Amino acid sequence: MDVQTTYTSGTVDVDGLPVFYEALGDGTPIMLLHGGMCTNALWSEQYSGLSPHRRIIAPERRGHGHTPDRDGPLTYDDMADETVGFLQSVGLGPIDMVGWSDGGMVAFRVAVHHPELVRTLTLLGCGYSSEGYVPGALEELLTAEADDESLATLAALYCAVSPDGPEHLAVAWEKVRKLWAEPFDWSSDLAKVQAPTLVIVGDDDFISVPHANDFAQALAHGQLAVIPGTSHASPIEKPDLFNRLVLDFTDQPLVTETLMPVRRSRD
Repeated sequence: MDVQTTYTSGTVDVDGLPVFYEALGDGTPIMLLHGGMCTNALWSEQYSGLSPHRRIIAPERRGHGHTPDRDGPLTYDDMADETVGFLQSVGLGPIDMVGWSDGGMVAFRVAVHHPELVRTLTLLGCGYSSEGYVPGALEELLTAEADDESLATLAALYCAVSPDGPEHLAVAWEKVRKLWAEPFDWSSDLAKVQAPTLVIVGDDDFISVPHANDFAQALAHGQLAVIPGTSHASPIEKPDLFNRLVLDFTDQPLVTETLMPVRRSRD
């Protein structure tokens, strides 16, 4: 199948913000939500791997990719509200949501406040509390300035397409840096998420494997996948495995029966 023939892109007005999105493939829609300081460019392996099976819808959030920034700080709930507005504007939901890092945090907040829009959640490299970060994983990054070499890849992604221009990079990075540095604890919201959820983590991720396991077990219909030999970038490092996990889970999101249950035997 030539997925290029089905590719479209455009913008949707969400409360005055022109949200850029890409769509490709056929079948039941699946939404991809990129990470912080990233763009849809990092989903290239998912575009090619998932689009023969599913219709991909991939918006870019405020201050990311082709979507302009707006005044004020970044918050996960504000970005979740914009994602809800996008879904409502294009008439989608309930939908399978796949969120990577910040995109997973946004997807989780959508599921908390608008469960009617979420069929399933696949959450990669994100936690329900800032206590879930591996000690030392983010500290050095959070001290970097926008022109630091450690941010060169992210900066190049931003500057290549941002409608705000390269000169806005420092502003965008400062907002993201403050967002990442802010402690959070969403444990009281875990019970509100009833959508089947697959928590995915690399075995050398920013999020610890024990925290990811706690996340999955605390959810009403949670499952855990640890991708071996990967970091926070498992969709790039092992795209075929990641894509198979997503397709398998969204095809059969509820565990009906296993041969030797332990935890689920007490449910």
